[in-house]
Amino acid sequence: MHAAHALPVPPTLPGQAGLRALLARPDRALIGVDFDGTLAPIIDDPAAARADPAATAALGRLAGLAGTVAIITGRPAAEAAEFAGLAAVPGVIVLGHYGSERWQDGRLASTPPPPGLAMARAELPGLLAAAGAADGTFLEDKGFALAVHTRRTASPQQELDRLRPQLTELAERAGLAPEPGRFVLELRPPGSDKGHALRDLVAERSAAAVLFCGDDRGDEPAFRAVSELRAEGIPGLAVCSGSAEVPELTAQADLVVDGPRGVAQLLADLADAFEAG
Repeated sequence: MHAAHALPVPPTLPGQAGLRALLARPDRALIGVDFDGTLAPIIDDPAAARADPAATAALGRLAGLAGTVAIITGRPAAEAAEFAGLAAVPGVIVLGHYGSERWQDGRLASTPPPPGLAMARAELPGLLAAAGAADGTFLEDKGFALAVHTRRTASPQQELDRLRPQLTELAERAGLAPEPGRFVLELRPPGSDKGHALRDLVAERSAAAVLFCGDDRGDEPAFRAVSELRAEGIPGLAVCSGSAEVPELTAQADLVVDGPRGVAQLLADLADAFEAG
């Protein structure tokens, strides 16, 4: 048994309409969530991140209730499925590398990485060394993207701003897009973002309503996609996993919850409401 807990009411009218539509047709609801900062707390070592167990449990329940449950992330798809604790849950879709990879029911499909990525991979270590990157700066190779993190440095935002011009110049030469996040700058294929991935999945699944939950500037395209879909007649709800690090995202959300724990509670409440009918 799950303790009853009332769903929060979104402050915005479009968000309220989105929530009503989700509850009206769970079988055609699409529940989309980011991973880092949304299902899992942000930590210094990305390889050690794991979803809040309560979020894993709630998504497992929703997978049997909603039309579509999807994780949309910049991480590799199979890794995100494992770190979310959902690798053994049938039907869950994980769109990794902003949609360049898809994991579902143990199967992985992907598009080839862009040719400029190999050049950027070869040049980045030397670039960081020549720039005198601060102690704690580290490079994460995501396969389809390269991420430079400054979270572990003494002045994360200052160091990221200092490195940004050199990283942007490399991205342009490699035909990649420099995308900022929480004390990170990613070099990744242009046109690959969570908004495109979300819209494509909504169309594929014929979703009648959509929820997307994110925490970071990398989630802004998905928030915009929710707004665009509403203009096209598909109700939606944009939820922000709130943090002091990305306050600008809260202004774009219909509903703000308290970090990954708040996301887990919202997902559990939604599962309760779907079960109650």
